[in-house]
Amino acid sequence: MQRFIIQGGEELHGEVWISGAKNSALPTLAAALLTEEPVILHRIPAVKDIQTMVQLLRSIGATVEVEQGAVRVQAQQILVPEAPYDLVKTMRASSLVLGPLVARCGRARVSLPGGCAIGARPINLHVSGLEQLGARITQSHGYIEAVAPDGLAGKSIHFDRITVTGTEDLMMAAVLARGTTILNNAAREPEVKDLAELLVKMGARIEGAGTSTIRIEGVQTLRGAEHTIIPDRIEAGTFLLAAAITGGDVRVKGCEPSHLEALLAKLSQVGVMVDRPEENTLRVRGANLRSADVTTEEHPGFPTDLQAQYMALMTQAEGISIITETIFENRFMHAPELMRMGANIRLEGRQAIVAGPRQLSGAEVMSSDLRASASLVLAGLVARGRTVVDRIYHLDRGYEKIEKKLAALGARIQRV
Repeated sequence: MQRFIIQGGEELHGEVWISGAKNSALPTLAAALLTEEPVILHRIPAVKDIQTMVQLLRSIGATVEVEQGAVRVQAQQILVPEAPYDLVKTMRASSLVLGPLVARCGRARVSLPGGCAIGARPINLHVSGLEQLGARITQSHGYIEAVAPDGLAGKSIHFDRITVTGTEDLMMAAVLARGTTILNNAAREPEVKDLAELLVKMGARIEGAGTSTIRIEGVQTLRGAEHTIIPDRIEAGTFLLAAAITGGDVRVKGCEPSHLEALLAKLSQVGVMVDRPEENTLRVRGANLRSADVTTEEHPGFPTDLQAQYMALMTQAEGISIITETIFENRFMHAPELMRMGANIRLEGRQAIVAGPRQLSGAEVMSSDLRASASLVLAGLVARGRTVVDRIYHLDRGYEKIEKKLAALGARIQRV
């Protein structure tokens, strides 16, 4: 099993380029199932979840060509409208093929998703929405089966709570449904808007993506398209926090600052200097850190996917910060590992109370999920001595060559 070995205490300096957004690449790849024609996607990150989605598309019957960050998908025929467990057990995004397959084929069989142990992430919102569009849903033996032999019909749907993958899944289903679909209380994440932009290029009629109300006018068929996905705001945020925690000076290039406003506001509040020297570039310089509370929220609030990394930063800040997690119920599993490194953290339900600054010391720690892994790497960068981060396959699901990017900035990190 692979692990990272980190010798802490080095400031980060230099430039780092941000990869394409994994959470945008996955739904856009699934959207290629909606047409017989080729869909070409650029800036696709080379991460494990993408490899899994490519395998899934091929098992369904699509031809997929991958070359230097570009992926060409042509689903001329859907041979098997199914996402089997052995393929998708490590990937939450498997449910994203449910909507496209039902819309195009009239049936789908998708394994209930696996992935990180950060919470239930129930699929019931997807299922309820598809039922309202006219699909018949059954669940047995760990699979969701959806059947709509007469096609789907537009409907006004209200999400009981905001769901990103649910919004994306139903948006893809609705583009081929008869009539008009309105999604109320929809997710506003940039990845949802990016998916909508691809679908519009394919001939879909969508208004309001990026707002809480999305209107979709169904069409009979979609065509192929070419699209470049957005940069990964979570990777960009992770490198901003890495520079801040080490007191370094880093230019984060190829990012989209407008997607990071909640984090940038919080960094300013805790004393980190961030400016924009040029378009799609943020320069971050570490300083004397002071504590600040944070509460995770749906976009445009502070992202849950940066909560663990922010907690690592707060171990180095003067004072007490309260971190409140409102999205996932099990997303503090990194806290005990940070405590093993010397962090002063107390957990109370959905709140973590962090007192700092604390001199962290290197230790052997274990990753529990994708973003928890990143927080342990950040802690290792500032810890005294040697940190060993185990189970880094979680990191490989969502970060492209993170150890090489950090090493290029001066970090002493290696994969063994």
